[in-house]
Amino acid sequence: IGVDRWIEQQLNPGKLDDSAMQARLQPYRTLAMDPKELLQNFPPPFVLKAVADGRVPMPKDPEQRAVYESQMAMYKARNAGKAAQGNDADANGMDDATRAQRREARMYAELKAEQIMSLPPEQRAAEIMKLSPEERALLARGMSQEDRQRVLEGMSPEQRETLLAMANPRAVVAGEMQSAKILRAAYSERQLEEVMTDFWFNHFNVYDKKGPDAYLIGEYEREVIRPRALGKFEGLLLATAKSPAMLFYLDNWQSVGPNSDFAKNGFQQQRRGGGRFGRRQQPRMDNDPRDRQLQQARQRRSGLNENYAREVMELHTLGVDGGYTQQDVTELAKVLTGWTVRQPRLGGGFQYNDRFHEPGTKTVLGKRFSGGGEAVGEAALKMLARHPSTAKFISRKLAMRFVSDEPPAALVDRMAQTFLRSDGDIKEVLRTLFHSPEFWARESYRAKVKTPFEFVVSSIRATGAELENPFVIAQALNKMGMPLYGMQPPTGYSMKADAWVNSAALLNRMNFALGLGTGRLPGVRMDGARVLGDPGARTAEQTLTALEAKLLAGDVSPQTHVTLAKQLSDPKITGASMTGANPGANPGIIAGLILGSPEFQRR
Repeated sequence: IGVDRWIEQQLNPGKLDDSAMQARLQPYRTLAMDPKELLQNFPPPFVLKAVADGRVPMPKDPEQRAVYESQMAMYKARNAGKAAQGNDADANGMDDATRAQRREARMYAELKAEQIMSLPPEQRAAEIMKLSPEERALLARGMSQEDRQRVLEGMSPEQRETLLAMANPRAVVAGEMQSAKILRAAYSERQLEEVMTDFWFNHFNVYDKKGPDAYLIGEYEREVIRPRALGKFEGLLLATAKSPAMLFYLDNWQSVGPNSDFAKNGFQQQRRGGGRFGRRQQPRMDNDPRDRQLQQARQRRSGLNENYAREVMELHTLGVDGGYTQQDVTELAKVLTGWTVRQPRLGGGFQYNDRFHEPGTKTVLGKRFSGGGEAVGEAALKMLARHPSTAKFISRKLAMRFVSDEPPAALVDRMAQTFLRSDGDIKEVLRTLFHSPEFWARESYRAKVKTPFEFVVSSIRATGAELENPFVIAQALNKMGMPLYGMQPPTGYSMKADAWVNSAALLNRMNFALGLGTGRLPGVRMDGARVLGDPGARTAEQTLTALEAKLLAGDVSPQTHVTLAKQLSDPKITGASMTGANPGANPGIIAGLILGSPEFQRR
């Protein structure tokens, strides 16, 4: 259809049919659940503790109850082990009794798994549900990954989720979220939307291992980032600022103005030992959500938290050289007091609470903000979204993503002008980028080194590999140093080559490429002959040339071609010494070698 029409299609993803990719996501029920549903169906430790303490009842649904019962059995076993451990533990923190328990769990799990695997799939789940909670806990704790996959084979999505949650509820939530990200990136027809969703998530980074954020991130990406990935930057900034995932990650939910009503009255009542949260009166945790929220804030923090205000200026809008001061950070933090989360550990949403808000006039970047309410915080964020420093910072970052690690200043300036003229319309800024001479310049071709995520996804797309278990790809990314949703600092992952180019990283990439080509990645199928297209007989050299044309459009340096050709005669690479086969008959091996080439490492 021509590159210009294709770009326009990608800039309007809603018009592209993506039903085939959506069908791949159907087995992952957690993707449609809000945080409250996730917490109820896949209880994290703090929910289990509440059940153990009698503060939260066991669910009535039999499958949910089975998850809770199994986890409670494991929870009690761990606590009993800690109590018995005492001073008898060795350097590994494990005593003889704990070792014996683990041996027992493994032996029991192996025996029971063999019995269950001999049954048809529809009977396996029913057989596991018949076990006592303690037996289910032993089975979940002791089963190997291979046995677990064999037991789950052929089960419905609901059955799979229930049985996996008996072993680790949080891992089900995180695993399905990671699998869905990989499937979207690998198979979606809306390629630009996926690239921009990934870009903005990294820009507005949150971390899945901080408290309940693993249960908040799915909604954050689904409801906040993806629908606005090609919209107005202002709307994206405001939505992220109000997201429970961001509020929790950067601690703004517990920020309390030093002169707020809560600081003056709530803390004083606490010191006097009276009042709503005084020692003489326990908080009514089952009553007004406002009471619970104030109790949580009192327990966790008694003052202003500047984390979000600093990062929203340095990382989200103006940039580190954007012209703000520490005083601006403090004043913005005061403006944003009261932006909090209703019942954060129970999956609650955004709430403005005036009792936490710092009263009086605040001055940010020379502009005065007076009064309270949610609107004053929105006004401050809108000012940041429309600032010339923000236009330049965002434009430069987009140019870094699509053109080069050090993009031309003239391109960044034109993009920034479009940003300001269009009121931060991301789609218009991208149009300026995609139709610029710098984007199409020869020196921009393969100027960017792929991140590990880009590398594995492009390998799947280029080869047409079929992901039966996409979580295997997530595990490969862990080895490459880029766990999905796993970047702890708010900076997000680097887009620059120096972060990813080193001998260990390149070795991991080559191992992944060869594993993909030779079928050694469980749950991933790549048909080398299908990649080749024509099944006709070829020598190894002919196969190499044909696959270079398929995977690299034939654009391979003579040095790379010679290096690849030499590897074809190495039995350690081809496995010819073990099989006696002509390596030309196995295009998968050759495809794997090409995926590991310098040319494929770049985009």
